[in-house]
Amino acid sequence: QVQLVESGGGLVQAGGSLRLSCAASGRTFSSFTMGWFRQAPGKEREFVAAVTRIGNTYYVDSVKGRFTISRDNAKNTAYLQMNSLKPEDTAVYYCAAQWAGKNYYSSPNYDYWGQGTQVTVSI
Repeated sequence: QVQLVESGGGLVQAGGSLRLSCAASGRTFSSFTMGWFRQAPGKEREFVAAVTRIGNTYYVDSVKGRFTISRDNAKNTAYLQMNSLKPEDTAVYYCAAQWAGKNYYSSPNYDYWGQGTQVTVSI
């Protein structure tokens, strides 16, 4: 069983930055595609970013140029650096892991999920 634990959320003013971390248990972290999703109140969970085993990265259009996903396999940790934050980025952010080979943007394709961390961006 793999456990994912997110950290780094909080309250920030528009234009500010946050870095989310996702620490994974187990020795299979390097085999996973890691993804970040978010869910705002009253909205469906949406894909934000993903990084594959070999380091390819993908982003939803709304965060391109502002967010950066990365991973450190030695630390079993994935990151989401969020810059130039906007109020519309406010949501609970979830880390997820999937065995490689499936569409990275679809939440049902992920096998493991963290508990989520709240990000609130004020005007």
